[in-house]
Amino acid sequence: MKFNWISEKEIDDSLRKSCIDLEYLLRPKITRFLMDHLEYECKGDFSSFHFDVDLNLGKLHISHKTPLRLSQKIMADFQRELGTLSFQ
Repeated sequence: MKFNWISEKEIDDSLRKSCIDLEYLLRPKITRFLMDHLEYECKGDFSSFHFDVDLNLGKLHISHKTPLRLSQKIMADFQRELGTLSFQ
C-alpha cells in the first residue's frame, strides 16, 4: 500500500517525521481492515491500494489510484471505520 501525503505546507524534515509516525499508526489499522474485507480476494497482497492522507483536514481517503473494482467494494465500510480518524 502507498500513502499520498497532502499538505499546504512544504514537507520539511519535521513534517516528514510526523508523516512517518502517522504512517506507523495508520498502516496496521488499514492492513487489518483490508484483511477483514478483502484478504481472500487480494490473497494478502495490498500493494495496489493507495491512500490520500490529508494533513490539512486530518482525514484519510482511498485514493483514485486504487483500482476501482477494489475501492468500490470497501468504500462505504472504509469511510465509516477509518475515514473518520482524526489526526490533526
